[in-house]
Amino acid sequence: MNFSKITNSIKVSVRPVYLEEQSSPDEHYYVWAYYVRIENLSEDPVQLINRYWRITDAKGRTQEIKGPGVVGEQPVLNPGSIYEYASGTPLNTPSGFMVGDYEMENEKGESFQVAIPAFSLDAPFERICLH
Repeated sequence: MNFSKITNSIKVSVRPVYLEEQSSPDEHYYVWAYYVRIENLSEDPVQLINRYWRITDAKGRTQEIKGPGVVGEQPVLNPGSIYEYASGTPLNTPSGFMVGDYEMENEKGESFQVAIPAFSLDAPFERICLH
């Protein structure tokens, strides 16, 4: 499932994927990858300067992540261009959600916020097997 939002002519889409092979439910360790697509729908170049994430697990425990750029980059998006990256996060519960924003800067040096849509992190239901 994709989650999308447009703020200040920047479209952010996120697709979370549960990583079963990296998770250990018996040890309360669940891992997701999330794929992000950022589209510049404006007529001006912009640069992604900082990121902010709020990650909340099923018990309401929250972790905040702040820092420069994404995956070690501070990409410049020209009008009509797209930037994509993948990252991941572990949780101690089989579900939770993430939300955040990017600080962007236009070529005049003015900064503005771009919302990252809230998206859920849900481990697939385990099947019951009858023998």
